[in-house]
Amino acid sequence: MSASLSDQKSGDRRVVVSGLGLVTALGTTAATTWKRLLAGKSGLCTRQPFPEIAPRPLALVGDQPADLSLLLGLAVAEAIADACLPLPQPDCGVVIGSSRSFQGRWEQMARQPNWAENFWMETLPHMGAIAVARQIHALGPVLAPMAACATGLTAIFQGYELVRRGQCDRVVVGAAEAPITPLTLAGFEQLGALATTGCYPFDPEREGLALGEGAAVLVLESEQSLAQRGGPPPYGYILGGGFSTDAYHRTAPDPELRGSRLALKNCLYYSGLRPDQVGYIHAHGTGTQLNDAHEARLIQAELAQLPWMSSTKGATGHTLGASGAIGAAFCLLALRHGVLPPNVGDRGQSIYSQLVSEAVTAEAKVALCLSFGFGGQNGVLALGR
Repeated sequence: MSASLSDQKSGDRRVVVSGLGLVTALGTTAATTWKRLLAGKSGLCTRQPFPEIAPRPLALVGDQPADLSLLLGLAVAEAIADACLPLPQPDCGVVIGSSRSFQGRWEQMARQPNWAENFWMETLPHMGAIAVARQIHALGPVLAPMAACATGLTAIFQGYELVRRGQCDRVVVGAAEAPITPLTLAGFEQLGALATTGCYPFDPEREGLALGEGAAVLVLESEQSLAQRGGPPPYGYILGGGFSTDAYHRTAPDPELRGSRLALKNCLYYSGLRPDQVGYIHAHGTGTQLNDAHEARLIQAELAQLPWMSSTKGATGHTLGASGAIGAAFCLLALRHGVLPPNVGDRGQSIYSQLVSEAVTAEAKVALCLSFGFGGQNGVLALGR
């Protein structure tokens, strides 16, 4: 990497990604998900898992709505194996987020009160992170951020800071979401945000989001730690991030772009990047009218040289709090393989001129992953090859 991408402040440590695990509606491993994504496949299909809720396009991992523990367990096991790490990992930190955590189980408990007597403590919002710590026998710090759809990027950044500052040599980070529940579907239905036929990010006639479930887990460690243990070649570097809040509205983004612009500018500044070094952007790209217009305006206003951009929610569905972690994983795979993933759901027209309509070979050195959540939560993460 060039000096402008790799120089860190005195005392800071470079943070690499040495392992990766992915579970999505496209597949239950990173390899399967990536292969199907590059082929332009979609995990969305019309489902009606609850008779009281009308059929909608949904991206389920299996035939029925999944449990959060299953999604996390699979992703963590793959990431640990991919990083060539033995178990136990007592010195490892854990940062695993979820915007809804075990909400599905809570809805079940509301209908079956007696069931709650023995299981409610295992469904508290932070217990997904605790379950991961148990799975790898970690005794380090455990964090469980919740920041709406910016949760995944928040979790990765918190783990990055633990390694960068030297508090941990290694941290397992990521997010999972199992949002296919009656309450979540009814809530988005009331907002008028759900698509009826499919998810078409950045299409002029886009009709809304399609919910999906999934998990992404990364193993972060210091460059020195990876070298000392003779680990596998890293996927790339975490270069930095920028986060902000709009303080504007419960669901709508600030039309003046103040919060999202601040997050993007801070990410570039603290990562030591110039705008023209960004080769690819993994967009939040929900397929809603408000989000996609806001995001396209932001990039066009702040990056004079427009980079390639795509959203993968037409393939995986909108996995809410897990979407940023899944997007970061796709960025890392794109940087490693030199292939940019397509904007699945593309119908030939776009409000952004540099949209990746099909998988394209491109040797990008820097990728940005964007997340924008309810309440004006904005997150931008920079990753380097």
